[in-house]
Parts: sequence; structure tokens; C-alpha cells
Amino acid sequence: MLAFKIPEAQPNIDTLIFHSDLRAAAAMASLLRLQALSLTLTSPRRLPSRILRSASPASPLARRFSAAASPEQRASETDLESGLYLVATPIGNLEDITLRALRVLKCAHVILSEDTRHSGKLLQHYNIKTPLLSFHKFNEREREPSILKRLHEGEAVAVISDAGTPGISDPGMELARVCASEKIPVIPIPGPSAAIAALSASGLPTDEFTFVGFLPKHGRSRKVRLEVSAREAATQIFYVPPHGIHQFLSDAASSFGDSRPCVIAREITKLHEEFWRGTLGEANEAFATRQPKGEITLLIEGNSISADETPSDDFLEHELKEMMAEGHALSSAVKLVAEATSAKKKDVYALALRLFGNE
Repeated sequence: MLAFKIPEAQPNIDTLIFHSDLRAAAAMASLLRLQALSLTLTSPRRLPSRILRSASPASPLARRFSAAASPEQRASETDLESGLYLVATPIGNLEDITLRALRVLKCAHVILSEDTRHSGKLLQHYNIKTPLLSFHKFNEREREPSILKRLHEGEAVAVISDAGTPGISDPGMELARVCASEKIPVIPIPGPSAAIAALSASGLPTDEFTFVGFLPKHGRSRKVRLEVSAREAATQIFYVPPHGIHQFLSDAASSFGDSRPCVIAREITKLHEEFWRGTLGEANEAFATRQPKGEITLLIEGNSISADETPSDDFLEHELKEMMAEGHALSSAVKLVAEATSAKKKDVYALALRLFGNE
């Protein structure tokens, strides 16, 4: 048995560290025995407990004890509890992924991927062998029952999109909603998001913002959505496909006005990252003869005029006539115009009755 003499006035720091290592090693040995026992009572992919969190990773002897643990014991440290894991992935730069995201992707039973070929490059880069299963807007309804079955059976299912956070203008929202309604854990694994990255570097107000995402494809629906956004005081965030930038800028200038400040963020985190800043009028001129590449996040400054201003009857009449000319029923036209303005629905309806009667 070793004996150490520690001076009363000034303890020797090396001796204290050695004693600390011995205590940590003894604690680690006890914890590993408990873990080995718990492994016999649980399934391989479920976390019986997170007993190693209390061990000191800085202790040299503790590290040697950990290294000496059996492969089964070491594997159990990275097992995932059953649930749906929404894993954010890089939007361009492969370095923009968290350690937790990599662990989840490695340990999940299956990864639901918007495009398996695209996601395969990311997994190959990080040597992740977890099986991929296609999951996109054209097959998510079809896949849903089998995925729910796997989750109810105790599997860990990860969801990734081509880039960014699943469920944000990407597949995953409906599956997350169903899982939540069936009391299946839904676990977010935070990370890259083009909208937040663009907003943070835009120079526009960040204290309040509205994420709109992609606009509807139907012309009238697009206009209504833009009219709603144009009246809001918060910064507006849109996703715009590169081939649609010219049409978007034209429509936005019509609704927001040429003088409204905007920021066009392109190829975020990639080699040719660009932040263009100016007004919507200047943007229309700058991009008139330019066809940008890559997905675009377009931000427009909020309205500085009070959104509570009531539009004039002339304006409402013009909007109602346009809606009726497009074939909308009276009730539908009233609803759309009220949603696109700050006018009360009952006032719009009363005006519509005066103009069109009970058509």
C-alpha cells in the first residue's frame, strides 16, 4: 500500500491529482459494472441510462478505464432513444454540421432523405453508413404508415433535407405533426438555416421578422401574399428559385414600392456567397440582365407606416372588382381582399354588397 505525506501548510498538487484520479477510476469501474448489468435488460438501440455523463473525461486513469471497456459497453454510449430526429444539415459548406448531428445520423436506424443521391455525398464525406430512405413531397404520404410503425416499435428515425432544417420549406412538417399527435417524441437537432443565416448578416431589423418561404405559384395568390407582407412592420423573408428572381422582384416592387430596402442573399456559405443590398427598384435594374445561380433568400424591410391604416373605399372597390373579374365568388373575393388588407371583413362585405348585390 502506498503512503503519501502531504504537508499541512501547503498540499502537493501532484499528489492531490493522483488521489483524484484514483477516485475517478474507482467511480468509473463501478459505473461500468452497473452499465454492463443494465445492458442485459434493455434492447441494443435504446438508452438504458446515461451513466457515463457523471464521469470525469479529463482524468487520465478514467480514460484508460473507458478505453478498456468492451465494444458493447462503448456502443451503448451512443445509442439513441426512440423518436423522430429532425436533423439540420449544411446549406453549402460541409463543415457547417454539429457534432450532435453527426452522432444522431450515425446511430439512427434509418435516415429519411429528400434526395438520397444528394444526401449520400454528405454521409460519405463523414463515413456514415446508416441506411437512407427517400422521403419527399411526392411520397411522404405513402411512407408515413411504415415510418410510424418503425417508430412505435422503438426505432430512432432521422430526417434530413437537401440542405438546412427539415420541415422549414422542406419535407418533415407533416410527419412531425403526426408524431406529436401520437405522442411519439420529436427531437430537433438544430443547425444551419438559410433564412436565419441571411437575416443575421442582412443589416435589416432582426427584432421582428416573418418567414414567408416560397410564394404560391398561382398569380393571384402570390399577389395577395405580397400585399399582406407589404403591410407588415416586420422584416419579410422569402425563398426564391433563381429562375424566378425577375418575376419576384417585379411583383414585389408593385406591392412594396420601388423605394423599399431589400437584401438578396445568394449561395450562402459557398464559395461565391453574395449579399446584394439596395432598394427593390434598384434590384430590378441590377438583375434585369443578370441570371443568378443558386437558391436565393430575399429579405425586404418592414413597413414603417402603421399597419392599422384603413384602406380607402376606392382601393377596396378596385381590389374587389379584380377578384370578381377573375371569377371568384362574392364571399371568396371578400375574404381574400380582407386578408390582403387591414380592412375588417364586415366592412369589405358591406362594400361588396353595394357594388355587386348578392351575386
